[in-house]
Amino acid sequence: MSAGATTGALTVRPAGPDDATAVATIYNQGIEDRLATLETQLRSADERREWMAARGPRHPVIVAEADGAVVGWGSLNSFNPRPAYDHVADLSVYIERAWRGRGVGRRLIERLVTLGREIGYHKIVLARSPSTRPAWRSTGAWASPPSACTTSRACSTAAGWTSS
Repeated sequence: MSAGATTGALTVRPAGPDDATAVATIYNQGIEDRLATLETQLRSADERREWMAARGPRHPVIVAEADGAVVGWGSLNSFNPRPAYDHVADLSVYIERAWRGRGVGRRLIERLVTLGREIGYHKIVLARSPSTRPAWRSTGAWASPPSACTTSRACSTAAGWTSS
């Protein structure tokens, strides 16, 4: 993976084992707030540390850091185990509550798209919620029309980036 990228007051860099507590805390906020995931089980720092350690180079985890604190994280994930999807990745981004709406998501998405290109992905997709729409659109990615949300604020619609 390429070295971290600094943009403005944020540093975006590869995640390490020492980031597991912050990654778990931010992920749990996403679970509790029902904004970015349909997951319901809270995660521990140990579980997140094991999750990060089990990932290979095609599935990086990155963090956004401000003043020494992790304020967001993102990852490229396996989209589908079928070999036909080897060049398609699923993208995840989670932002600390106090930092939402401040450009952290956009910076993480931009870095993940760059990493995806470097790794050799042809398409990156995510099941997005209405809360991720501004960050996703600000990167110039395409998105399908929003779906109607009736039972959850974390309704999924397709969005993605395709290599040119």
